[in-house]
Amino acid sequence: MKTLFLASLLGSALALGNQAMAAGDLQALEAAAKQEGQVNSVGMPDAWANWKGTWEDLASKYGLKHMDTDMSSAQEVAKFAAEKDNASADIGDVGAAFGPIATTQGVTQPYKPSTWEQIPDWAKDKDGHWMLAYTGTIAFIINKQLVKDGDAPKSWHDLEKGKYKVAIGDVSTAAQAANGVLAAAIAYKGDESNLAPGLALFTKLAQQKRLSLANPTIQTLEKGEIEVGVVWDFNGLSYRDQIDPKRFDVLIPSDGTVISGYTTIINKYAKHPNAAKLAREYILSDAGQINLASGYARPIRAEYVKLPAEVAAKLLPAEQYKNAKPITQHDAWETSSKALPQQWNEQVIIEMQQ
Repeated sequence: MKTLFLASLLGSALALGNQAMAAGDLQALEAAAKQEGQVNSVGMPDAWANWKGTWEDLASKYGLKHMDTDMSSAQEVAKFAAEKDNASADIGDVGAAFGPIATTQGVTQPYKPSTWEQIPDWAKDKDGHWMLAYTGTIAFIINKQLVKDGDAPKSWHDLEKGKYKVAIGDVSTAAQAANGVLAAAIAYKGDESNLAPGLALFTKLAQQKRLSLANPTIQTLEKGEIEVGVVWDFNGLSYRDQIDPKRFDVLIPSDGTVISGYTTIINKYAKHPNAAKLAREYILSDAGQINLASGYARPIRAEYVKLPAEVAAKLLPAEQYKNAKPITQHDAWETSSKALPQQWNEQVIIEMQQ
């Protein structure tokens, strides 16, 4: 009887996809996920946005074992497509531009969590293939030991006129770097369909020998290799606090930037599909959203979740975001982000080789 009951629950949970979960359905999903007993992720390492807290909760609450393989957004989608029925990953976390790409490639399956209605329309796929769990806003991280206070940029226009080197990372593979170009474009009156102003700024920096090819990571920042880095706000805040809060400033450029974020994608071929769906359900619950905020990431459901005071204190003041623009032209951004690596090489990198 127990086997038949679990089989019934498993069948019910597998049938759930693009309908938001009801309470009874959640019980079925939890039981089916416990039966699977494991969830394997890609691009969701412990230190990124405090994923560690979520994996620990899923282990203690539901007995789910977990393993992660860290990789870029592009690599995650390619892995889902290449492995197909030999899938080693159940769920991944990718930059917003890669959610539609993965869906178009047919490597995802839908799941709408019970908090679906509290996720803004701009931040989700109507069928539930992807939805942002947390936002990232492009910010500057400034090494105050290398950049004098009077010279530190507060805007992209300040950055254009500076004398320090600027590091953005690998635009061809990293969502953070690609969004950095879009953020600069927005500040210079561009948008998702027009990255030319952002490319022009970085081309100018390259011509001035002010573009650093170093990736703004905690390691390069700690070593003093980065003067000004273009990073997600949550990364900048985390790096600052881990290294030395007095050594770095993190701020949102005042003349415009982009709010994007990261979405879970559930592998169409997942070996543990219900565990993956339960992971998404938990990530978008109040507890999961607080976990993300504890890792400096702004929860997508921020207006519905009361953050503990010590968690709220980790985030930047809301007024810094007044000129930050969410991505709304998803199709245009998908097209632009695909074309960006070649444009970057032909317009920006070539200037560094002169």
